[in-house]
Amino acid sequence: MRPPNRFLAPVMLALATVSCGAGGLSTSSTSTSTTTTSAAGIWVGTDSATGLALTAIINAGGLADVIRSDGTQYVGTVQVSGTALAGALDVYTQFGTQFSDGATYGVGTLNATVSSGSSISGSVNFTTSANTMVSSTWSLTFSSLYNNASSLSAVSGNYTDASTGDPLNGAVVSISGSGAMTAQSATTGCVLNGQISTANTSNDAYEVSYTLGNCSGTDAALNGIEFAGLAVLNSSVSPVQIVLGARGQSSSGTNYGVVSALTHS
Repeated sequence: MRPPNRFLAPVMLALATVSCGAGGLSTSSTSTSTTTTSAAGIWVGTDSATGLALTAIINAGGLADVIRSDGTQYVGTVQVSGTALAGALDVYTQFGTQFSDGATYGVGTLNATVSSGSSISGSVNFTTSANTMVSSTWSLTFSSLYNNASSLSAVSGNYTDASTGDPLNGAVVSISGSGAMTAQSATTGCVLNGQISTANTSNDAYEVSYTLGNCSGTDAALNGIEFAGLAVLNSSVSPVQIVLGARGQSSSGTNYGVVSALTHS
């Protein structure tokens, strides 16, 4: 197995740091006059169990991908009733890494309180496929980055993949003006073909889907899997960066998660 993913840390820390100069991301809250509480947003904070940074992407439909800086993803659809937020979660380690018990997947729940455009706080509990229970508390702050408009022109360009555990580590990922994503790794042979899109151009949350093929070695396990997930464009740093979390399942039922940290070339 690959060592724990540490290459995500610089990008995740940039997302989770209160802006105090170049390279930081503001976590300022925005006031709201709506009476309906919403969990939609980009949220940043810390996982109490590990002390690692969290970046949560929750779109207007309630789909959530909470990405920890070691590449672990907590994915599910959250619902809000009053100020109570709840959802079932699938938990994935970064491909090539594992939990302390050797598992790479788990299922659990999130129960929290949300204040629209301000904060989310609560507990997450999950059980790994090796039957280990894990509990943590999250305290997340709304990032004003979510209020940035999204567009295919904003994300188009060439990006270098700098995430350990990603089979395209070191490769150039190209995003066309129509959102088509392509890449090939000279190291693993992996070829990526996919699409990035935005359902709500008012907010900085993108949807992604892609497949991998031609991967060799241990990465060959990912060939033919259809991955889907969410992404955020961090335009508060230079060069701009994309953090992208995706998950997929093989025909044999094995679950895989891949987090990509892309820096504009």
